[in-house]
Amino acid sequence: MTGFVLRNLKLLEPEVGELRPGMELRVEGDRVVEVSERPLAGENAIDCGGRVVMPGLIDCHVHAMLSDVVIPNLEKVPLTLGTARATKLLHEMLNRGFTTVRDTGGADWGLKLAVEEGTIPGPRLFIAGQAIGPTGGHSDPRRRTDIWGRRCHCCNAMSFGMAVSDGAAEVRKSAREQMRQGADQVKIMMSGGVASPYDPLDSLQFSMGEVEAAVEEARAFGRYVCAHAYTPQAITRAAHAGVRTIEHGNLIDDASAALMAEKGMYLVANLVAYYAMKERAAQFGMNSDMLAKNDLVIEGGLKSLEICKRAGVKVAYGSDLLGGLQVDQSREFLLRREVLSPIEVIRAATTIAAEVIRMEGKLGTLRPGAFADLLVLDSDPLKDFGVFQDQGAHIAAIMKGGRFHKMRL
Repeated sequence: MTGFVLRNLKLLEPEVGELRPGMELRVEGDRVVEVSERPLAGENAIDCGGRVVMPGLIDCHVHAMLSDVVIPNLEKVPLTLGTARATKLLHEMLNRGFTTVRDTGGADWGLKLAVEEGTIPGPRLFIAGQAIGPTGGHSDPRRRTDIWGRRCHCCNAMSFGMAVSDGAAEVRKSAREQMRQGADQVKIMMSGGVASPYDPLDSLQFSMGEVEAAVEEARAFGRYVCAHAYTPQAITRAAHAGVRTIEHGNLIDDASAALMAEKGMYLVANLVAYYAMKERAAQFGMNSDMLAKNDLVIEGGLKSLEICKRAGVKVAYGSDLLGGLQVDQSREFLLRREVLSPIEVIRAATTIAAEVIRMEGKLGTLRPGAFADLLVLDSDPLKDFGVFQDQGAHIAAIMKGGRFHKMRL
């Protein structure tokens, strides 16, 4: 079918924020062309049985190529195996209703093209290529016995997703290289991380000059910089240097949040990663030092959402799960519900997320002219986020670009 009408549905347009019963929606090609309260003419009509129809979900922080919870283990994974695992992970994301994801380190233009041409099923991909960090930082997972070691890309999926650069000139070159390779955003590391073995969480990574070099190159290429940062100090440095989005931000305070709001920045929070690591990462081999760092940031997650809400910082949906923990991707909805209203959480995964990837009006909405990425849900998400759980079992239909990935109406 190249065109059809969806009937007998309740429309959830996130900007409106409430269900609109008795709506009909027409799709032509890969776009929504008409939404109406009146019956729409059309030979190809699909009865939604009174179900809720909403835009496809957007996860702004995933790692399709990081198929192991313990990132250093990826040095033993050849790229062929890593890519095969990534195709499975992407397929599962689409099954959960995520029709778009923003990969913040690992996925490259080849994986993106494979999805676009239909070689593998998966969400729309917005890629960063290699995440860039300094020697000894969050993008440097080498063992301490690896002195100036170089790793072969053909047999090391870990190095494929990470780049080590020192000094403004090297950072500038690395940023240019990622964009040459098709990056939609440039990812840099500005503080310590949980999953890296040796850097303290409160370490400041990249000087102001290094960050400014990345930002200048990204802007010159029509792209932007997203920064891994936990602490107020790292967030403040990122804001003054022109970074557009902060990833994580668990330890944010009122002052750094106010600065983000002043600069028009976004926070991409990902609470579920920390809960999943606390509960199950040890069984995958994550060591006690990493788990101790996880404990330092887990309690700041919900608080960071409250701080950003007070300051007026827009917060997008992210999961940041690694390897076998990625099955928890939709659990983020349940965690955010503890401090936010259902529609605020849904907007984080639709309209706000679309702004982050600079696709507002085209994704995260079902207004005419938007891409026909939509979900048909068995129950009302404004009343129960259980509809997003169980790996997509409660989603009756999933459409991406006007084509049904799943259909059981």
